[in-house]
Amino acid sequence: MDDDRVWSFEKSLWLGDADHYRELVDDECLMVLPQPPFVMSGKQAIEAVAHTPRWSEVEIAQEQVSRPQEGLIVIAYHAKASRGEEAYEAHCTSVYRRLAHDEWRVVQHQQTPPLMSRPAVDAAG
Repeated sequence: MDDDRVWSFEKSLWLGDADHYRELVDDECLMVLPQPPFVMSGKQAIEAVAHTPRWSEVEIAQEQVSRPQEGLIVIAYHAKASRGEEAYEAHCTSVYRRLAHDEWRVVQHQQTPPLMSRPAVDAAG
């Protein structure tokens, strides 16, 4: 899968419905998201998507793609998503595994919202 297709694939997961997730997310996938239950299986993530309004827009930046071995793609990026007035952003990773020619599934995904900057600590204490 070339890089353009990788990013199209990833964006489709932000915007797609539960049926789209069922098609592209492996049942054995592990996800870490910034809301309870925090750690989910692919099946749990698909169920959660079925009961969550989908994002209407997503912007992906700081894209990085690694191919550590044949049939495995690892990506990292920054996402900004929105639906109506609601906005969300996170630093993300995903791992795709090839099942057959031109057939890929997500086997790992995580989202880390930007950490709030902490005030500098005065050296005097």
